[in-house]
Amino acid sequence: MLDVPCGQGRHAHLLAEAGFRVDGLDYSRTLLARARVRGTGPTLRYRRGDMRALPANWTARFDGLVNLFTSFGFFTEPADDAQVVAEFARVLKPGGTLIWHGGNRDGVMARFLSRDWWRTADGTLIGQEREFDPLSGVLTVVSNWHGPHGSGEREHRIRLYTATALAELMARQGLIVEAAYDGWRDRPLTRRSGEMLLVARKHELPRRQRAR
Repeated sequence: MLDVPCGQGRHAHLLAEAGFRVDGLDYSRTLLARARVRGTGPTLRYRRGDMRALPANWTARFDGLVNLFTSFGFFTEPADDAQVVAEFARVLKPGGTLIWHGGNRDGVMARFLSRDWWRTADGTLIGQEREFDPLSGVLTVVSNWHGPHGSGEREHRIRLYTATALAELMARQGLIVEAAYDGWRDRPLTRRSGEMLLVARKHELPRRQRAR
């Protein structure tokens, strides 16, 4: 099982405890250090790397791969997202399973808020302003916070996909979506689902398509 990007290892660690042999890969040295503090062993290993270029010797290595909690769409160029999916397909064995979880563009736009704010348990006030570019599909979020532990501002961008667009992106690499859920809920994805969980299986591409 491959967890990519694995961040601080919260999913990889639980998967290993459940009996899976797990590799976790992430680009952040800081997060990987935290992951290793949680524990490593014969069934849990961490490695630093770029998910656009997974290790060459990982070809057809994994029975399963997880990409969880909106860990996709942060690269500037759409071609990088396509490359990530191609790498996912490369490292999966034929018949292997990809579990992908993230935002659903249809649902996010159906309930889009340009701004909101909330207060945390320790009294920190957090406000967010959002802009969405329908041509690029990029959502820009500016977060501001002020509270007993300080204040600051951060901006991040993410490219949102519809289930259709993402399923087509996967299919071009032989990853066929077999189930689509309303996030982590045991019910089907709808156009108003803010999150989606897709389950895809690796199929062999026709020879002519592989040659492209």
